[in-house]
Amino acid sequence: MRNPALTHPPDIAGRQADALSPDRAAAHHASPARSPRAVGARSPERDKTVSHALQAPVERVRTQTAKATQTLRGLILNGDLAPGERLSEADMVERLGVSRTPARMAMIRLQEEGLLEEIPSSGGFCVRGYTEDEVLAALEIRGTLESLAARFAAERAPTAGELEELRACAGEMDAVLRRKTISPSDLAAYTASNDRFHQLVGKLARSPNLARQLDRASALPFASPSSLILAQSEVVDLPVILVIAQDQHHCIVDAIEERDGTRAESLMREHARLATRHLHRIFHGEASKLVPGHTLFVGVNPSSP
Repeated sequence: MRNPALTHPPDIAGRQADALSPDRAAAHHASPARSPRAVGARSPERDKTVSHALQAPVERVRTQTAKATQTLRGLILNGDLAPGERLSEADMVERLGVSRTPARMAMIRLQEEGLLEEIPSSGGFCVRGYTEDEVLAALEIRGTLESLAARFAAERAPTAGELEELRACAGEMDAVLRRKTISPSDLAAYTASNDRFHQLVGKLARSPNLARQLDRASALPFASPSSLILAQSEVVDLPVILVIAQDQHHCIVDAIEERDGTRAESLMREHARLATRHLHRIFHGEASKLVPGHTLFVGVNPSSP
């Protein structure tokens, strides 16, 4: 025969509840549920601390990458690293004073800018050199993109305030050209206003995709809008060139204001070609040393001009 005690197990919890006094039983059944924090929930302060702890290594890598990129770019543009020179990751870690990840990321970024190129056989990088034809192509690519930006700017109807800002920028360059002689500081002021003028036209295009391509095309130091101005002063009558360029600036503004996209595009394309008119003499002469990024030039023939 089965033991009744085994067939019907005792209600232990019930007996414990019955054993409580009326007051204790009431308190037992009325006790509130435990708060989330009591079962292991994290406080906002702890979440913030954990988040900062996780972000710290990411921020450190980002900061080191920016530092490494700037330092490496300087080494290339100053000529400390010559065209064709191989860059090993181990050497860059030591030379740039960062860990391996920032060093490699810096090399990848400068490859995107066109200062380095990948070595297919090894996956490493070397400093890229530029022939005269490649410099010309870089200038023409930037000019083609800017001409498209001028057309977009005209077709997308800039506001009166935006046009006024563009005209004011052109006015700053007018003020420099009205002076009898142009000093080095005057020329620096002109080039700053010229760069800003081109940036404003790109902004008026209202095209993020085009803006990214323009930034990339202008990242090469010898392909920026003002890159050849100082060198031109050594091979031609610079004030004459600047007067022509300034007239083109005003015509571009007029075409944008009149919403004539075709004319704005044509004018900007011709304006870009003005910079390349004396490239051969600059590239192969002493004036090349006045061009930003001239340390990347290869195939220079001093007897060519």
